Amino acid sequence: MKPAYEHVDFGGDCSVRVYHRRLPRIPFEWHHHPEYELTLTMNSHGKRYIGDSVNEYEAEDLVLVPPDLPHTWASNRSIDPSSPQVAIVIWFDGDWARRMADCCPEYEPLRKLLRRAACGLAFEPPAGKWMRERLEQLLSSVARERLGAALDIMCTLADAPGQPLASPSAFNEASTGPSGHEPERINRVLSMIDARFAEPLRLSELCAAASLSERTLTRYFVQHIGESVGRYITRVRIGHACRMLVDTSLPVAVIAARSGFANVANFNRQFRAAKQATPAEYRRQFAAAGSPDKDVEARLTERSPSLQRKRKSTGGRNDEEMAGQYRA
Repeated sequence: MKPAYEHVDFGGDCSVRVYHRRLPRIPFEWHHHPEYELTLTMNSHGKRYIGDSVNEYEAEDLVLVPPDLPHTWASNRSIDPSSPQVAIVIWFDGDWARRMADCCPEYEPLRKLLRRAACGLAFEPPAGKWMRERLEQLLSSVARERLGAALDIMCTLADAPGQPLASPSAFNEASTGPSGHEPERINRVLSMIDARFAEPLRLSELCAAASLSERTLTRYFVQHIGESVGRYITRVRIGHACRMLVDTSLPVAVIAARSGFANVANFNRQFRAAKQATPAEYRRQFAAAGSPDKDVEARLTERSPSLQRKRKSTGGRNDEEMAGQYRA
């Protein structure tokens, strides 16, 4: 299932795009775009698909998605059936955020936020509740007030507890390999892993690439990546396998071999440990969600943001009610 490309139009005189969406259900629309996306979902529960991560979500779910990582939410029922489901979306450009940090020391936390969001980031429930209290400013009719609220939210979230979502390199478009934020020696190791993850990789080879001892490389990896070398390689391999499970109909045994696993039994064991599902079950989760509508790619490309067009039911009522969209 190939993700559709979404064109997000900021306009010529705005820094961020704020979107207020209300609808009776959230359809499965697997898509990606080159902007960061911060989404607060309210009065909704269903499944959230971020890269190769599939999770249940509840009210006031707050997630930051990095550029070009395929994603979607899917929900058929509101928590309160008498009210619509709501999504508050902030789109912003990573280069813009880094320039803000360059110019204004007060916005230095933006760098940390971008680093933490490399694999997608799901914030803990208090963060969603806190952001909900800021909606009056964020949805203001005054552009400067919206921009100020968005910057304050992003800087505050830089230190808010949260959990990474996708595996490194879960999808090639969103590879979280060399980023420029880690020391150059670590980046060389990440480059080697990204290029050769399907091959047997010896720690001695990685050490030679980084000109480091095994002990030093191990310490650097935990310090800068947050996990061991072996665990990182496994996550890269699992991420690649997830992409193939979603995008192709290849047999599981072929996917295991092409992802760097010597045998299917080990692949199944490692995959279940990482995803709490077998490879076949994981593939079915995407298939069960349903492919996007026939014209989803056209709709996402023609409109900014997605689902901007109101669709009419046979009874003439709006299937989707748009509460507003803003540029700041």
